[in-house]
Amino acid sequence: MTVTRRVFMAALAAAAAQPAFSRRAHAEGEPFSHEQVIALAEALSKKRYKARPMVPEAWQTLTYDQYRAMQFDTKKAMWRESPSSYEVDFFAPGLYFPRSVQVFEVMNGMALPVPFEMDKFKIYDHVALPDLPVDETLGYSGLRLRTFLDVPGKKTEYAVFQGASYFRAIGVGQTYGLSARGLALNTGDPEGEEFPDFTHFWIERPDAEQRDVVVHALLDSPSVSGAYRFDISPGEAAVIDIQATLFPREDLEHVGIAPLTSMFLFDEKDRSRFDDFRPAVHDSDGLLMKNGVGETIWRPLSNPRELQVSSFVDENPKGFGLMQRARDLDDFADFEALYHNRPSLWVEPMGDWGAGVVRLVEIPADREIYDNIVAYWRPTEPLAAGSRTDLSYRLTWGRKAPGEGGLPRVANTLMGRDFDGKQLAVIEFEPHPMHEGDLEDIDIHVSSPHIELNPPILQRNPVTGGLRLAFSYEPGDRTAAEMRAQLRRNGENISEIWLYRWTS
Repeated sequence: MTVTRRVFMAALAAAAAQPAFSRRAHAEGEPFSHEQVIALAEALSKKRYKARPMVPEAWQTLTYDQYRAMQFDTKKAMWRESPSSYEVDFFAPGLYFPRSVQVFEVMNGMALPVPFEMDKFKIYDHVALPDLPVDETLGYSGLRLRTFLDVPGKKTEYAVFQGASYFRAIGVGQTYGLSARGLALNTGDPEGEEFPDFTHFWIERPDAEQRDVVVHALLDSPSVSGAYRFDISPGEAAVIDIQATLFPREDLEHVGIAPLTSMFLFDEKDRSRFDDFRPAVHDSDGLLMKNGVGETIWRPLSNPRELQVSSFVDENPKGFGLMQRARDLDDFADFEALYHNRPSLWVEPMGDWGAGVVRLVEIPADREIYDNIVAYWRPTEPLAAGSRTDLSYRLTWGRKAPGEGGLPRVANTLMGRDFDGKQLAVIEFEPHPMHEGDLEDIDIHVSSPHIELNPPILQRNPVTGGLRLAFSYEPGDRTAAEMRAQLRRNGENISEIWLYRWTS
């Protein structure tokens, strides 16, 4: 994977504050189990937080071009000579990754250290590098997984861990887009956000016929430590099953579980601030939720002029995720970024998560290099200092969420003014058998607790065959208003619930 400036921006925002563990595994290895990672995290939480050492200054002061000139030599990938189809590459430290992670390979229940080796990198001649010392602080900054996917004879990357607790994955044929994180703390709060780091990785060597790779990680930050187990399966959609065990050092009142981070700059709803030839620029265009009472909710994303936080109250959610529903090249007209090919990411809780909110944070952004969208689960009850919390969930990276399509989906949202100068909302639904027949049989439900909505109009789109719902509204002196729309027939839902926050 080519490291992008957006990846660097995410890493630069992360608080680099981790403890240093000695490399206890000797050449012959030491016994390993995930329970040991949990025990390490618990022991760590009982100690005062200590930052890990930084790599030598020469590594920290590399320029962007110098850092990119060091590319991992895939001929020296871990497991290249093994019977497994999987390989692991590593990223160099330095620049926006000033602290290394420690990596161990697990074979036959034994953990062996994977030391940093400069000769595993190819240095491109067109960029001159300074003398880069290699000492005990050196390690890699992250890793990526590759295997045979859609190109015969070529091992394609499908998952990356690098920077704080960030990781990304893609399904077959897709382009990297949004990211996930191990944990989010105080996102959007005035006092600033805390970024926990993955400090150690243990990677299990897979058997020859194994269809998944298991990665264990130790997480640490001033407020919390934790143990993570990632079971990663590539394919048409990449699926990652996660087990997380958290040990707070202090009460975590604003914790984000299964946080997702994406980018939304503009689309047809509002592009007034951008003089751009492209009709849209975004990695994701909506937040999809399936709540505990069985409702399917679609909330289009926005790039607000001021920080915007939305909380959707729920209990035992069935899932939520940031989706990319614009899937045609013409939706973006971008031959390089290929935004139409970015994955959607769906979070499916395993077990009951109790009461809380799906929280959506939308941050003003003026360039597409900034990830300005965050979504996560925030439990109602804080995680108490000294407690243990165990969570399991599944992440699916693909073109749709698992089970998506049971109800007719919202295909697009358009906002503007009608011929009388009133504010107008237009909702496009995808064609669906539920929408066949006489439109007069469909009950239209539109509402707002804040503003007056004029009677809606439902029409069939002659191009797509789907339905178009439109209504005008009078915001008056209000600067913001919530709106809701849904289609029903004979008392049954025949569309997702559309939610929108209008701002002046």
